[in-house]
Amino acid sequence: MKYKLEPIGIIHSPFKEKFGTPRQPGLIKQASFSLEILSPYNCDEAFEGLDGFSHLWITFIFHKNRDKVWSPKVRPPRFGGNQRIGVFASRSPYRPNPIGLSVVELTGIRHHQGKLFIDIKGADLIEGTPVLDIKPYVPYADCITDAKAGYASTSPAAKLIVEFSDTTMQQVRNAEAEQPELQHFIRQVLELDPRPAYANKASDKVHYGMKLLDFDIQWQVEDDVVTVLSLDKS
Repeated sequence: MKYKLEPIGIIHSPFKEKFGTPRQPGLIKQASFSLEILSPYNCDEAFEGLDGFSHLWITFIFHKNRDKVWSPKVRPPRFGGNQRIGVFASRSPYRPNPIGLSVVELTGIRHHQGKLFIDIKGADLIEGTPVLDIKPYVPYADCITDAKAGYASTSPAAKLIVEFSDTTMQQVRNAEAEQPELQHFIRQVLELDPRPAYANKASDKVHYGMKLLDFDIQWQVEDDVVTVLSLDKS
């Protein structure tokens, strides 16, 4: 039996590619996103009452993984890529059906240039993510205080110290005229060490690049210190 699913909206995200995107929602709480609602779902009636909720469940498609073959065993980043567990005991994006679920903070509902947008924070979604559904987060049903979380019982802690070269720091300060708290945002992303779990985490000295907001950022790691090498407008 097959089911046809149609996106109700598209995510506009500060994260433009998979590399550097948080691996779970809520890790970078200040990250702001907008969900553009597509026709015919962009009618106000469909969202009446939603503004009374502080958080939402977002069901979405891992659209960058559609050509990937699923495996019954995966290597969670939590174990540094060194241990396999069952795919259904993980939140791996490589699943039989590439569907994800994230809880996010609702910050507003607005119209802009004839379009309807749902503004959210703290997501783990990349630019262009198709959204299948929105549901309100209901604390009495969704917050289970005595729940167990197996190998993921604690939130990932910051792993790296982030520093900026003199030149890059000046670039950040200049850019903050249009992007407030840009330095803090970059720090939050890099502190969590977005490098692949299988990478040599000690001191690889490899230059990494990622797209954040409207910037191309280059950085490297040595002795658990990230140095941001450049920040260029993309």
